[in-house]
Amino acid sequence: MAADVVITPGMQKYIDKNNAYLAKRDAFIRDVVKKWKFDTIAVHGLYNVEEAIEDYQGSIIEPVFMSTSQAYRDSDEMAAALAYLIPTWCYSRIANPSTYYYEWTLALLEGYGFAGESSAVSTSSGIAAIMTAVQPFLVQTKKSGHEQRNFVATAQCYGGTFQQFKVRLEEERGIECRWVQDPTNLDEWLSKIDGNTRFLYGELPSNPGLGFFDIAKVAELAHAHGLPLICDATVATPALMRPICHGADIVVQSATKTLTSSGFGVCGALIARRNLVSNVPNPEMKKDFALYTKYLPNRDHGPNLHPLQAILALNDIRTLRSKVDMMSQSTMKVAQWLETHPMIESVQYLGLKNHPLHELASKYMWLVDSEFDPCYGGKKVNRYGHLMSFCVKGGAEKARKVFDGLQRIWRATDLGRIKSVATIPAISTHQQQGEEGRKLAGIPPNLIRLCVGGEHPDDTIGDLDQALAKAR
Repeated sequence: MAADVVITPGMQKYIDKNNAYLAKRDAFIRDVVKKWKFDTIAVHGLYNVEEAIEDYQGSIIEPVFMSTSQAYRDSDEMAAALAYLIPTWCYSRIANPSTYYYEWTLALLEGYGFAGESSAVSTSSGIAAIMTAVQPFLVQTKKSGHEQRNFVATAQCYGGTFQQFKVRLEEERGIECRWVQDPTNLDEWLSKIDGNTRFLYGELPSNPGLGFFDIAKVAELAHAHGLPLICDATVATPALMRPICHGADIVVQSATKTLTSSGFGVCGALIARRNLVSNVPNPEMKKDFALYTKYLPNRDHGPNLHPLQAILALNDIRTLRSKVDMMSQSTMKVAQWLETHPMIESVQYLGLKNHPLHELASKYMWLVDSEFDPCYGGKKVNRYGHLMSFCVKGGAEKARKVFDGLQRIWRATDLGRIKSVATIPAISTHQQQGEEGRKLAGIPPNLIRLCVGGEHPDDTIGDLDQALAKAR
């Protein structure tokens, strides 16, 4: 709220009314929604029958609010709304009811099993979610002066993340990014932290190398230094891993990928625990990071999500758990087959028992609620997602021949699709970071990234087999 806002009796009437609404919604979350299983939350979120009948003519699917702005009853309601004293969607660059439904659902899914509270802010893409997550910690205040700000991040990350950190932040703004090459080594993390460090950042499983680290231990290290841990968990989704439950402060999702899988559009999200840890002197930001970024920095930067895309994404998320389970099982079968092929140098998939990070990944990556699924006999089961990569013997040219020989698997830079998609990161998603940057991230030129879709795995194997045969 702006310091010069005077609350009139008319404004107070709207504040009281909306406080009653928020109290009712909080009770519904606490007493009802938090007791649901993951799939029920994914299907319904906070949209309920009462709301549908009273406000939206009984629509069983959340409405798309294709409007640029909200109208108000009078000047008192407008003044209260624009001072953020009541829930509002004054302008769709800032908020919209459709994006609220999307945000509430993702906050509940990422916070599933978490004893505290979490909230979310939607963004127009995954890279916008990363920008939203890191920028508030990198501000310079009068109190902080002009110290050399820095942050620590895993070198194994998406190419767009590398560019944002290395070029946009370090080269253009002078904010140092300190890369961690072995994120399983806590001493390496520790060696890069000093009094000017603002946050720790890690992508897991990483794209495309399937890097991983111990979330709980890195979060503990971050908090011991008054820093937040930010995790990009795009590949796993909350169906397999929820970093907030293990101590992370913020999770970013490129919801374009596995969360939605349809490929109909680009979208992202940031989900944060409330009362997070930070050495930045901003109590409002720490209290509710997602809401703060939504109503203040993102209001001014403008990276928020279109309402139509919010509902399209929300509709895909309803079947998240079952899709991730199916595609994870298919990927395991494909990875096991590739391991035995004479033209394959190596296979990177966390589900393979001989992968050096298999045991660590198994500690965190579980199919949510699998213990309640009769298919699994009341036991929790590990699942490792549908992203993998493999290196072809014979170097970059041989890898290109295999790649060019694919017939059913799509050649594209995308991942997370219901259709299988492959790319060569060295010439696509990670091309711009250069040979030195790729070497830092462990991305050789003969590596093919494969995201296994919803097809029968035998057909995916068949396509790989004929492509490999052509390249001999």
